[in-house]
Amino acid sequence: MSTLFPTRTFHDLRQTLLARQEIALLDVREEDVFARAHPLFAANLPLARIAPDAWLRIPRLATEIVVYDDGEGLASTAALALRQLGYSRVSLLAGGLQGWCDAGGEIFIDVNVPSKAFGELVESQRHTPSLSAQEVQTLLDRKANVVVLDARRFDEYRTMNIPGSISVPGAELVLRARSLAPDPATHVIVNCAGRTRSIIGTQSLVNAGLPNPVAALRNGTIGWTLEGQVLERGANRRFGAVAPALRAQAATSARSVADKAGVSRVDVSALARFLDESARTTYLLDVRTPEEFATSHLPGFRSAPGGQLVQETDVTLPVRGARVVLTDDDGVRANMTGSWLAQMGWEVWVLDDVREAQSTLRAVGARPWLATEPTLTAEQSALAAMPARRYRRPYEGTNNPREAMQGYLDWEYGLVAQLARDGTHGFKVI
Repeated sequence: MSTLFPTRTFHDLRQTLLARQEIALLDVREEDVFARAHPLFAANLPLARIAPDAWLRIPRLATEIVVYDDGEGLASTAALALRQLGYSRVSLLAGGLQGWCDAGGEIFIDVNVPSKAFGELVESQRHTPSLSAQEVQTLLDRKANVVVLDARRFDEYRTMNIPGSISVPGAELVLRARSLAPDPATHVIVNCAGRTRSIIGTQSLVNAGLPNPVAALRNGTIGWTLEGQVLERGANRRFGAVAPALRAQAATSARSVADKAGVSRVDVSALARFLDESARTTYLLDVRTPEEFATSHLPGFRSAPGGQLVQETDVTLPVRGARVVLTDDDGVRANMTGSWLAQMGWEVWVLDDVREAQSTLRAVGARPWLATEPTLTAEQSALAAMPARRYRRPYEGTNNPREAMQGYLDWEYGLVAQLARDGTHGFKVI
């Protein structure tokens, strides 16, 4: 079956990545196997998920797609499934994962690696301030002037959190920090489960000029647990409304950061031109909370809360080199999210005039080069319903082995060196 498809070599793909041309490199194995070894910009799309998910993750049918496995015999079947869905430029990675290794390609482990590696690069270059778990615990014990903001998703926060902390998912931090810490002397601590979201969240507040002292909780809830400190469970403390003056102040700061990072502005006429281009992939993403998105959103935009979008670029944006258009209703979250994506090498545009865009997007008809949601066969539905072999993250949930948590941290510390060896990332840190 493999003779039906052309092959692309490691060196072909490397040149494509360096040139920032569009490419989707798909690992079609299950996630638990993918997490053991894969290239930096590989996106995991297991064979069973191709039919239900490809149309959302790879919206343009003429996208250059390269498929691989590690000798399991899945790649050719996956390539055929993509072709049957209408994707016209599907090829196989020559030699699969082993071919990548034999050609000298760098191999990464775990999931969401581009984002995690970028976070480590940010910390190494900007020296993002941080405090150890013991230092934060001491501040809390002394009832110091301190607030702890949890940058993870709310469901993660509910599972376990730093006692007394407030749920403020990453993209919300710049918008809401001034309301939650109105006294500029209040020490703001940002935490996540491990490292990335607390580093990016803390540096967001620094970049946006929050007057408070700010620090990341070093190593997040992993570090907290390894220090033997107690986590709270089932908390429901969340951010509240933001006063108009503070919202405007945050918007001005966020716009400045986005401009510095190279984020562009898109108006309605330019957006219409984007949607008429058959040779480019354009992702349309609403970075507000899921609750806000469910209440109202622009036609054609998908919900991608900003903090998780930056954390999971390989999931939401598997087409490396694609164009990304972001929107919100406050001028803060899209600009801050865009500032990070631009530093990660994406072409980012922010749509400011949401009201005018409503009528334009409603008038946009179907485009023959775009993938559409397929009607699944009984076999495809049965495959999609099968339990996935999901990788158990060492930082999620509770009761994780200490060795796994420490090993995860040790691995993350080494990502900057891996980025240098790989050489294709294109990251820049402002």
